[in-house]
Amino acid sequence: MTGVRVLVGTHKGAFVLTADGRRDNWEITGPLFPGWEVYHLKGSPADPNRIYASQSTGWFGQVIQRSDNGGKTWEAVGNKFAYEGDPGTHIWYDGTPHPWEFKRVWHMEPSLHDPDTVYAGVEDAALFRSTDGGHNWQELPGLRAAKGHQWMPGAGGMCLHTIIQDPSDLNRMFVAISSAGAFRTTDGGQTWRPITHGLVANGELPDPTAEVGHCVHNMAMHPSRPNVLFMQKHWDVLRTDNAGDDWHEISGNLPSDFGFPIAVHAHEPETVYVVPIKSDSEHFPPEGKLRVYRSRAGGNQWEALTNGLPQENCYVNVLRDAMSTDTLDSCGIYFGTTDGQVYGSFDAGDHWTAIAENLPAVYSVEAQVLP
Repeated sequence: MTGVRVLVGTHKGAFVLTADGRRDNWEITGPLFPGWEVYHLKGSPADPNRIYASQSTGWFGQVIQRSDNGGKTWEAVGNKFAYEGDPGTHIWYDGTPHPWEFKRVWHMEPSLHDPDTVYAGVEDAALFRSTDGGHNWQELPGLRAAKGHQWMPGAGGMCLHTIIQDPSDLNRMFVAISSAGAFRTTDGGQTWRPITHGLVANGELPDPTAEVGHCVHNMAMHPSRPNVLFMQKHWDVLRTDNAGDDWHEISGNLPSDFGFPIAVHAHEPETVYVVPIKSDSEHFPPEGKLRVYRSRAGGNQWEALTNGLPQENCYVNVLRDAMSTDTLDSCGIYFGTTDGQVYGSFDAGDHWTAIAENLPAVYSVEAQVLP
C-alpha cells in the first residue's frame, strides 16, 4: 500500500513521521540530530529516499546532511557556502551599508528531475546549487545582481526561504526573500528580475511600491499551472496569473491577512490554504483560535477550518515552511506549530488530528508520498 512520510524540522532536531495510505496510525522516529536546529528537510521528487537536511547551531555552524535510505542513516556532506567574488554590501537595519555574511541555510529544494542536484536558500540571502549530492556548492550570483545592494533584512533576518521550480520549463524558477521581495529567472539562474508589480508595503518602505524591499513570507504554485502563484506577504495574501508580472490582493474575508505559510491543494489548483496570525508583532492566532482558512475560489472567499483544532487559549505560531500537502486521492494537509504539535487533515482540511505532539518548536513540515 502507498505510504506517507512527513519530514519535520524543529528547534532541537528532526523527526520522521510515517504511515500507510490510510494515514490513521503514525510512527515517529527521532529526534535526529538532537539538540541542533533543523531549519528544513526535503526529499527528492526524483528519488524519495534521497533526503536533504539543514542543521545548524550558533556554536558549530552549518551542516548539510543527506540520507539515501529515507532517513534511516545520514551523512554530513558539503558545508562550504562562499559568495562568489566580492559580494559587496546590502542595507542594514539602520539604513547603513553592511557586508554580506553567511549565517545558515533556511531552505533545501531538490531538483524535480535529478536527485544529485539540489538548491539551497541561505541567509544572508543568496541561492546556491549543488550538482553532486550536496558535496560542493556554488552560488548563482545573478540573483544578488538584482539590486541586492538595496536589500534589507526583516525581523527574522535576510533569508531566502522559498524556491519554486517550474515543472514545464527547467530554466524557470521563482524565489522569495525576506525582506527583499520575489524574483524570477528564465535562464536557469544566470539572471533574475524582481516580480513585485502590484505589491504594496504601506508603512514599511519609503516608497510603498518600490521594486525591491517587500517582505514576502512565502509563495506556492500548483504544478499544472506554473503561471499562477499565490503569495503570503507580511501583510496581504495575493495571486498572480502571469508568473509574477502583476499581483493582486485576494485577502477577502480573512480575519487577518498577516501570516507565514501558504499551500495549494494537490488536485484542485484553485483551492488555497493559509493560517492567519495576529499582527506582525504578536504572532498568534486571532482570538486565540487556531484556524486554517481555505479558499476554493482561488482567494477572496475564505472559510475557517476548525474541526479538531484548539478554539480557545491557543497562542502558537505556524512558520513559513511548516505547511505541506500530500498527493493522495484525498489530499492530505499537514502543518506544525511553535508549540510542538503536527496536525494532519486527510480530507482536504475538513477534519484535523494531531499526528505528533510535544515536539520542540516546529520549523518545517514536508510530506512525501511513497510507492
